[in-house]
Amino acid sequence: MAKPDILQVGPYPAWDEEPLNEAFQVHRYFDATDKDAFLKEVGPRIRAIATRGDLGASRAMIDACPQLEVISVYGVGFDAVDLAACRARGIHVTNTPDVLTNDVADLGVAMMLCLARGVIGAESWVKDGSWVEKGTYPLKRQVSGRRAGILGLGRIGFAIAQRLKGFDIDIAYCGPSPKEHAKGMTYIADPVALAERSDFLFVALAASAATRHIVGREVIAALGTDGMLINISRASNIDEEALLEALESGALGSAALDVFEGEPKLNRRFLTLPNVLVQPHHGSGTIETRKAMGQLVRDNLNAHFAGQPLLTPVF
Repeated sequence: MAKPDILQVGPYPAWDEEPLNEAFQVHRYFDATDKDAFLKEVGPRIRAIATRGDLGASRAMIDACPQLEVISVYGVGFDAVDLAACRARGIHVTNTPDVLTNDVADLGVAMMLCLARGVIGAESWVKDGSWVEKGTYPLKRQVSGRRAGILGLGRIGFAIAQRLKGFDIDIAYCGPSPKEHAKGMTYIADPVALAERSDFLFVALAASAATRHIVGREVIAALGTDGMLINISRASNIDEEALLEALESGALGSAALDVFEGEPKLNRRFLTLPNVLVQPHHGSGTIETRKAMGQLVRDNLNAHFAGQPLLTPVF
């Protein structure tokens, strides 16, 4: 039986490429020089799209594939997929939740600790001779016993909360409604009020049109001169211009960021700020998790073409 034709939007690690090529007739969009011509040629045969959360699938790409049945996203975020186009045509969409929850939560907490305790600056202090020449590294702020706010208590937000409890941190969260499983945490309906009572504000929301720039000037101002913003969700959840202005003026204490608008070509103003920790969007960046993500992408595709229920459907 002929292998189903799929469009691969971006590269995967070799351990995913090989089994994908064995199971499907893969058309590598990212290798095409003239991508419009490539889509015009292979689009009529495409039954599935394998993409990444950061790359998604545009309406133009979806429209170029009239036989498209399913889009399998390598990543938990699916905001870069044109969901309206998919719903209009009955195209299924899947993602890879759960398997990356722990790694993303780990990185979020690690960024908080790293920035609060000045780990990167302190290492440079030792290596460049400042410890010998200037003495003790400048004092930083305590983490244990302080207050954290989590904007979005989904899988990742809850995993962050579980880790923060080990530091005896007072935790509050914000979302559409209180969560039954949020034992010992305070529910606050308003993001501004959440920021106002937080020393550390974690952004763990799924991105959507409704959450775009939810962390705007009011939230940033409420977090204040001693506050830290940690974003391991999507860049669109934060008003980057407002964030940069606050960081540059000192209106916001600091920010630890794993995601950026236009990444990897982020706004270079971030690179000059001493109160910012930047990371290359690698919240799920462990070998174990990336292998599990790739497996789930393939498992969803295999289930679809076998006529079985999808493992992790978005819809």
